[in-house]
Amino acid sequence: MIVILQVLLVIIAVLLFGFIIFIHEFGHFMTAKLSGIRVNEFAIGMGPTLFRFQKGETTYALRLLPIGGFCAMEGEDEDSDDEGAFNNKPVWKRILVVVMGAVMNIVLGLVLMMILLVQQPAFSSTTIAEFQEGAATQAAGLQVGDTFTKVDGYKITTDRDLSFALATANPDAVDIEVSRDGQTLTFEDVKFNTRDNDGTKVLMLDFYVNPIPKNVGTLITKSFQDTVSTVRMVWYSLAGLVTGKFGLNDMAGPVGAASAIGEVASQGLQQSFGTAINNILYMMMIITVNLGVVNLLPFPALDGGRFVFLLVEAVRRKPVNPKYEGWVNAAGFVLLMCLMVVITFSDILRLVTGKGIGA
Repeated sequence: MIVILQVLLVIIAVLLFGFIIFIHEFGHFMTAKLSGIRVNEFAIGMGPTLFRFQKGETTYALRLLPIGGFCAMEGEDEDSDDEGAFNNKPVWKRILVVVMGAVMNIVLGLVLMMILLVQQPAFSSTTIAEFQEGAATQAAGLQVGDTFTKVDGYKITTDRDLSFALATANPDAVDIEVSRDGQTLTFEDVKFNTRDNDGTKVLMLDFYVNPIPKNVGTLITKSFQDTVSTVRMVWYSLAGLVTGKFGLNDMAGPVGAASAIGEVASQGLQQSFGTAINNILYMMMIITVNLGVVNLLPFPALDGGRFVFLLVEAVRRKPVNPKYEGWVNAAGFVLLMCLMVVITFSDILRLVTGKGIGA
């Protein structure tokens, strides 16, 4: 029975991952159609075609590998005389088409966040309600009623921000800023109690926070706030990769994501099937927001790279030479594929040995 449930969870995870890709490409597709742009092919998946059908001017296809998709528009990568070509539309319409894929991913993240939150009896705040016995934070001077505002310079708006900031902090020296009776107080180099996790010191939370009553208003507000918090976490993590705070071993590609989904699903299954589904939904929320944010990075071959070229065109009132744009995008695509190969190799190595590249 357990094996059947695990297989069912894998199928659900694959379908949801495909749905994330579909939502992204549908964002491009829907905006293109509304803008009068001719879409030659709308495909989910990459590689060999499993099946396709034609409706109007567009071919709809499902491809073998569930690792991506595309919305191929007339005049997207070359000049076209077609009235409905991408290159013949006003720059503001092309900008909308380019960014709507990422926007739809973040909107999906908001919906998934709301589905997860609506099941909770109440929400967590960032205000201290009680300390555990021997709490390091209380010994450092924090009091009941203090509201966290910053941890190591990371702005705290939600409990999700607080958890992320503390999880990525050095447990031996944490700078904490709180609001107390309208005043801002700072506690430097707070040393938390820790526990050992496979040779790594993990910070132990030693306080509880006040609950936020659940109603329609707080549900909507919390859903938006937590989605924004997730977007901020992604940007912070990407900045950490650039600055060296995080390494290659902290990154994951499709293989690593699938492994993580399987792991959280199995953990949830030990409690109930519903918990496993919620764990998958949480991972999907993280993945879809990641996909949306990463796609907006100003990197060639990503939506953000094309967005930059369109902004340049809007300012210059003249498009960049398609030949040069093509070279930049081709180079970016090659670099992106090389990075994906390295990350996938690291994911597989982690599955086999327990450690990825650079661990």
